[in-house]
Amino acid sequence: MKTPSAIMARLDYGPNPETTKVHFKPIYDLFINNEWAPPISGKYYDTINPAAGKALAKIAWGNELDIDRAVKAAQEGFKTWKSYSPSERSRLIFALARIIQERSRELAIAETLNNGKPIRESRDIDIPLAARHFFYHAGWADKLESAFADITIAPLGVVGQIIPWNFPFLMLAWKVAPALAAGNAVILKPAETTPLTALLFADICRDAGLPPGTVNIVTGHGDTGAALANHPGVAKIAFTGSTEVGKLIRKATAGSGKKLSLELGGKSPTIIFEDAPLYQAVEGIVDSIFFNQGQVCCAGSRLLLEESIAPKFIELLKDRMAKIRVGDPMDKNTDMGAINSQDQLDKIRHYAKIGQDEGACLWQAPCELPKQGFFFPPTIFTEVQTTHTIVQEEIFGPVLSILTFRTVNEAVELANNTPYGLAASVWTKDVSKMVAVSRTLKAGTVWGNGTNKFDAAAEFGGHKESGFGREGGLQGLWEYLQVQSSKSEVRSLDEIYRNASPQPATRNPQPATHVWKTPKMLIGGKQVRTESGRYYKINAANGQKLLADVNQGSRKDIRDAVEAAHAALPGWSKTTAYNRGQILYRMAEMLSSRASEFAHAIAAQTGSSWEDAAGEVSLTIQRLLHYAGWSDKYTGSVNPVTQTDFNITYPEAVGVVALFAPNTRPLLGLISKLAPAFAAGNTSVVVASEQFPLSATDFIEILDSSDVPAGVINIITGLHEELLPTVAEHRAVGLIDVSGPAARVKIAEELSISNLKRVYHDPEMPDWTSPEAQGRLWMRRYLEFKTVWITSGF
Repeated sequence: MKTPSAIMARLDYGPNPETTKVHFKPIYDLFINNEWAPPISGKYYDTINPAAGKALAKIAWGNELDIDRAVKAAQEGFKTWKSYSPSERSRLIFALARIIQERSRELAIAETLNNGKPIRESRDIDIPLAARHFFYHAGWADKLESAFADITIAPLGVVGQIIPWNFPFLMLAWKVAPALAAGNAVILKPAETTPLTALLFADICRDAGLPPGTVNIVTGHGDTGAALANHPGVAKIAFTGSTEVGKLIRKATAGSGKKLSLELGGKSPTIIFEDAPLYQAVEGIVDSIFFNQGQVCCAGSRLLLEESIAPKFIELLKDRMAKIRVGDPMDKNTDMGAINSQDQLDKIRHYAKIGQDEGACLWQAPCELPKQGFFFPPTIFTEVQTTHTIVQEEIFGPVLSILTFRTVNEAVELANNTPYGLAASVWTKDVSKMVAVSRTLKAGTVWGNGTNKFDAAAEFGGHKESGFGREGGLQGLWEYLQVQSSKSEVRSLDEIYRNASPQPATRNPQPATHVWKTPKMLIGGKQVRTESGRYYKINAANGQKLLADVNQGSRKDIRDAVEAAHAALPGWSKTTAYNRGQILYRMAEMLSSRASEFAHAIAAQTGSSWEDAAGEVSLTIQRLLHYAGWSDKYTGSVNPVTQTDFNITYPEAVGVVALFAPNTRPLLGLISKLAPAFAAGNTSVVVASEQFPLSATDFIEILDSSDVPAGVINIITGLHEELLPTVAEHRAVGLIDVSGPAARVKIAEELSISNLKRVYHDPEMPDWTSPEAQGRLWMRRYLEFKTVWITSGF
C-alpha cells in the first residue's frame, strides 16, 4: 500500500487557466486632452502577447508633432487642475484608486497578456499596489502644506513620464499618482511593448472625471520618448528604465533646467550569512531573481553566500528551483511566465553563453518550456569570478550568479563592487549585524530577511549608476514640486547684520609690519602648492596692490583632492552627527577669534566697506553655528507600510561632494555650501572663489585648528572652467554644486553622465545673506535617502 507521502510525490498541478476574457480594441490612438487622437504620421505598430508571439492590437506611434500637441493640451490642463482646490484634486485621485480596484481583474489580465508575467503576480501584486499608490497620494493632495511646512511649494507644471515594460501599470501608478497629487499635468509615454494597461487607464481617467489635458498618453518607440524629453514645454522628466537610456536622457536635458529623476538598472546583491534562516532565504532568492522572470531592476542577481553554508544552500536552492513551474502566464499555477520580447530573450541567451565562455558553471532547472512564445528556464551560475561579465552587467532575466565570502567586511566589499546601487538584501538572525551591514551597503533600499517588498509609503530609488530621485513616500512626492521660497521671515541686510551673533571685534587697522604670505591649497590634511607650478595674481580691489600669488590648481590637484576625500570617507562616515556639530562649533569659535582679520581681507579683495565685510564675517560665524545645530536634526521616518514589517527611511551622506564657491560673498558663500555638506557627513573637494580666493585659503588655518580629520575637507584654488570638467568626469565624486553662469551647469551635467552624479547650481548673484540661504533645504541637497525593511517573524 502506498503511503500518503508517496502518493503526494506523484501528484502534479493540473491546468488552472484564467477564464475571464478581456477584449482589446483592434486599434488604439493617442490619448490627448481626454480624446482619442490618431497620430499625425498615420503610423501604427503591433503590440503582442509574448507568451504566444501573436499580435493583440495596433498601437499609435507618436512623433514630435504629437508630443507638441500633447504638451499644449497638458499646459491648458495644468491651468485647470491647478485651479481645483486641493480637496477636489484629492477626491478625484481617490476616484482613480477606487476604479482601479473595481476593474482590477480586467487590468491584471491585460497586464499579463501584454507583458508575459504570471497572472497571480499581476492579480495579487501589481494591480493592488498600483491602487495603493493612488490612495496614498490622494491623501497627500490636500496636505502638502503640512508635509512641507517650512517652505512655500508649488507644482512644476507639465511633467513628462517614461515608464518601462516590466511593471507597466505599477510604474504608471508610481509616477502619475504623485504628479497629480502635487498639482501637475502629465504626459505619459508607456513602453512600446506594453502600452495596453496605460491605454485602459486613459478611460479610467475620463470616467473618474479628470479635466481634459490633466493626463495625456502618447505611445510609440524610443524616438517618441526622446521627443518628450527634449520638449522645452516640459518642466520635469521622470524615467524608469535602463542605465544606458537614462544617461541619454541626462545628456538630452543637460543645461535645460528641467527637473529630472532617474530610476535605473541594478545588479543587486543578496547576502546570506551562516546564521540566516536558510529555508526562508531559499524562498527569498526564488522571489528575488525569478519573480517576473528576473525582469526587475532590483532583482537579486548576485547571491553572496558565507562559505561555510554554500554547498548546502546551493543544493537546497537547486531542489527548490526544480519545482518552479514555467509556462502559460494565464495559468494561475504558473510561477514563471514569458520573457517580454524576442529581443530580451536573445539578450538573456547571449549573457548565458558569455557566462559559460568565461568559465562559470551553468545549471538550469529541469523544465519543459512551451514551444510558442519567449521562455527561458531558471538559471544559476557557480564558480563565478567577480570580473565575469555576468557579475558586472545587468542581464534582466532569470539568471543568478553565486559567489562566496568568509567575513562580513568581504561580503560588504563584494556587494558594493558594482557601479549600480539600487537595492540589496541581507539575511541573518542577528538584527545588529543586519543593521550594521545595511548601513554600509551602497544601495537605496535594503531588505532584511526579505526581498522585493514595496509600498507607496516607502521611498524607493538608487545610488550611483542606478540613478537619483525617489519614488513613493514624502521624498517621492518632493520630486514633483518646486520650492518658491522659504517661509522664514525675510529681514533687511542691516537688520541681519545687527542681529548677527557673535559680532566681529571692532575695527582694527592693518598691522604696520606685514609679512608676505603664500596662500596654499589643502589636500589630504596638508597645505600644498600646485604640482603644475602655475599661479595667478590677486590684486586689491583698487588695483594698486598685489595681495597674493595664488596657486592655479591643475587636473592632478583635483584628482589628488578627490582621492584624499574618498580615502577619508569610510572613517568619517563613522563619526557621529553630534561630533560633526562639535567640529562646526569649533570652526565658528576659531573664526570669531580672527573676525577682524578676515573682515580686513574681504574688504581688501572685494572693495566693500569695513562694515559690510564685518557683517559678512558675522553671518559666516552665525551660519557655522546654524549647521552645528542642524547636524543632528535632519531625521528620517518610520513608514506606515501595509505589511507588518518595520520600515524606515533615513538620510545619509552622498559621499564625496565637489563645491564650487561663488564670487559673491567669498567667505559666506563658501561656508553656505561647505557647512551643510559637512554637517550631512560628506567629505568635500572645495574649489575656492576664482575672483576672491583668499577667504578660502585663510579658512584653511581655521580648519587646521578645528579638529577636522585629514581629507574630509580639501580646498583647491584655480580657474573654475578649467577644473570643472575634471571634477565632472571623476567617478568618485557623487555630487557637484556649481556657482556662476548657467552654461557651467550644462557642462557639469553632460560630463558627469558616467556615474550620473547630481548637479546643483546657484546663479552668479544669489543673496547669500538671506535666511533662505540656509536651513533644511540646503541640508537635503547634500543627503541621500536609504529605505530599510526589517521583516517580522524571524
